[in-house]
Amino acid sequence: MTRYADRHPDRIGKMALITPSVLAVGLDITGDLRCETARLRHEEPWFAPAFAALEALVAGKPADGCREAIAPFFYGRWDAAAQAHRAAEDDQRNAAAAAVFGAEGAFEPEATRAALAGFGRPVLLLAGEADLGAPPPVMAEFTGLFPHARLVVQPGAGHFPWLDDPGRFTAATAAFLA
Repeated sequence: MTRYADRHPDRIGKMALITPSVLAVGLDITGDLRCETARLRHEEPWFAPAFAALEALVAGKPADGCREAIAPFFYGRWDAAAQAHRAAEDDQRNAAAAAVFGAEGAFEPEATRAALAGFGRPVLLLAGEADLGAPPPVMAEFTGLFPHARLVVQPGAGHFPWLDDPGRFTAATAAFLA
């Protein structure tokens, strides 16, 4: 979406970015920040093995099943709905498209940042409080790239705030779009 805004700002009235990727704008999500964000979930029954897997992944030494082990961190609640959502993810993901999306040279962060600095439309960035993929501190940096943006952090949410608390997500998004 940020690339589209960069190329076609005249076609956008308002822009809502929900737990967005930071690749297009060249922001960095450090392993330390991912671990700090994960620690918000320390009271969860699944925390210890999931956190050990995250630490191994951050250290560059992931074991088999590591990515699956950290899946609960991407949801506000690791309940039946979240588990079903995660189970369906592989069937809904286009691996070839994902590889191209993040490929070397796919983004021009400096050019995109410059274009977004001149984007005069209202922008909402919505982050989940406990999202490892789009942690609030990095979303705050992202928000600062726009002249007219605001950040909303949804309490208790992970990377899928519409699943974690649909009512709160809908209210925040609808209020912005109204």
